[in-house]
Amino acid sequence: MARQPAAPANLRERVAKLPDHPGVYLFRGAQGEALYVGKAQRLRKRVASYFRHRGLGPRIAHLMTQVADIEIRRTASEAEALLLEAQLIKERRPRYNVSFRDDKAYPLLKVAREPFPRLMVARRRLPDGAAYFGPYTDVGLMREAVRFLRRVFPMRTCAAFPKTPCLEYHLGQCLAPCAGYVDERAYQRIVEDLLAFLRGERDQLLRDLARRMGQAAKHRRFEEAARLRDQIQALTSVIVAKEKSLAAGPLEQLQAALKLPRLPRRIEAFDISNIFGDWAVGSMVVFTDGKPHKAHYRRFQIETVRGIDDYAMMREVIRRRYSGSLAATLPLPDLVLVDGGKGQLSAAGEALAALRLTLPAMGLAKRFERIVLPEVAEPIALLPTSPVLHLVQHIRDEAHRFAIAYHRLKRRASLRPSPRRRRAAR
Repeated sequence: MARQPAAPANLRERVAKLPDHPGVYLFRGAQGEALYVGKAQRLRKRVASYFRHRGLGPRIAHLMTQVADIEIRRTASEAEALLLEAQLIKERRPRYNVSFRDDKAYPLLKVAREPFPRLMVARRRLPDGAAYFGPYTDVGLMREAVRFLRRVFPMRTCAAFPKTPCLEYHLGQCLAPCAGYVDERAYQRIVEDLLAFLRGERDQLLRDLARRMGQAAKHRRFEEAARLRDQIQALTSVIVAKEKSLAAGPLEQLQAALKLPRLPRRIEAFDISNIFGDWAVGSMVVFTDGKPHKAHYRRFQIETVRGIDDYAMMREVIRRRYSGSLAATLPLPDLVLVDGGKGQLSAAGEALAALRLTLPAMGLAKRFERIVLPEVAEPIALLPTSPVLHLVQHIRDEAHRFAIAYHRLKRRASLRPSPRRRRAAR
């Protein structure tokens, strides 16, 4: 009879809170060693099945007596989880993934060694200089993953060049080297990106793509910048940060990223909204422990600034928030967030300095979603998958939404005819 799987109470609680999404799970032992890697269409349901009292075979039952921690990585689909599963098994060599030790049992992905290389499916490794990845346990899911990879990394599929660009080119899944629409150097860059993705160098790949997108836009190569932007968006849906039962949450990660003196449990975010200086308003939203605290939201009608001067408007809003009745009734935040870059952040800092307040502050620049800090020359670039970036984007977007809503309210009110005017019009 199979042994009863042991599971600490905190581990069972962790499993109950897993997302109901596709992804990969990794069971670890007490020393952090990898025990087993698997994929799932629904992580919570699949992982929970290991903690049932019945129906486990002897090998899995023995595995579960040794599980001390669980790591998961979400993906956009089960096919993408398949790619990640094979990569992690190759990297970690988990003791209980015995079926993967025979490469002949499952298909592989092959990037051929040839001019303008192709991505292909192979049944066995050959000494032909090609790059091989896998094996993959599910042929159907693997082919779905190949379709995804060919959309993101537009490489040719033809064994011999056609005389004219084929349907793949018109679908945006090939850059038509057959017609000379892409040179070998630019094509090889795409191949190297694909290889980096399949090798698991995905965070670095995203950083590199973002850097190249910025350079392309700066030099007005807008078609190239748009293609790189689309690649980043597609890969971001696949590359999701790992989650562990003992991992730090977004607030702890934000504290570490910004080197804050304490956990930013209370964050106050500010935005300005106006049209060429008219109907100018400001907003403040408050997040406590990462969640909106709407009872402390405040909105400001700009009173002292005339014309177009967003920086002066930000100074006014900050001054009014941290002085007078609001300063007396609301607690000080652990972090001030302004919607904007260096200019808006400097304006907020000037207002705080005038009040002799020292509060940690940051800006979030819209253009490339970079974090800017006082007295730090270069902005902080976070991965699109970063929980820290998701958190500050959510807070910034809420401040923007709240400001826009108040601005529209003021504009409608100013355009609505007064009762006296309506009577006169009759």
